[in-house]
Amino acid sequence: MLTLILSGIGPALRVSQRLNDGNLQARLVHGNGVDLVWAPDGPGWPREGGDWHEALKACQHLSEDGLTLAASPMNIWRLPTVDEAVRSMALHGQNSGGVWDSENAEAIYETTPDKESPLWNIYSQVIYWWTATEIDEEKAYIIVYDGKVWPRSKQFGPAYLGFRCVK
Repeated sequence: MLTLILSGIGPALRVSQRLNDGNLQARLVHGNGVDLVWAPDGPGWPREGGDWHEALKACQHLSEDGLTLAASPMNIWRLPTVDEAVRSMALHGQNSGGVWDSENAEAIYETTPDKESPLWNIYSQVIYWWTATEIDEEKAYIIVYDGKVWPRSKQFGPAYLGFRCVK
């Protein structure tokens, strides 16, 4: 019992200190050399996941304000690249200094990011996002709220793997 309590203190403390400004609108995020507008809560930033193809299509059909899906592609919004996502990650309102090492397929951070505003909805079950960066015909990269990057099948689409469109 003591081991369980002691091992739970760190994660509980981290979660209790997450920054949440409650603003789920479109946000301009100044990253590490990247400035992107991230879609508002809604079809371009859903609270449930889907596969890579669904994410790609939703971004292509997203309206200018990011609140509705058009019948035909608008091509205003898109999925972020893995490099853009890594460079945008933050902790406590400060950019985490992320860099994508494409040669080693690894994200490197000055500070480990967390699931916080302005990028993440701390109450959503989504803890992974799709990126536009494809590995091959079958796989693309996802990014975790703590900055890790993993390859996944484009067909994979559990509720906790979502996306957020950018422009």
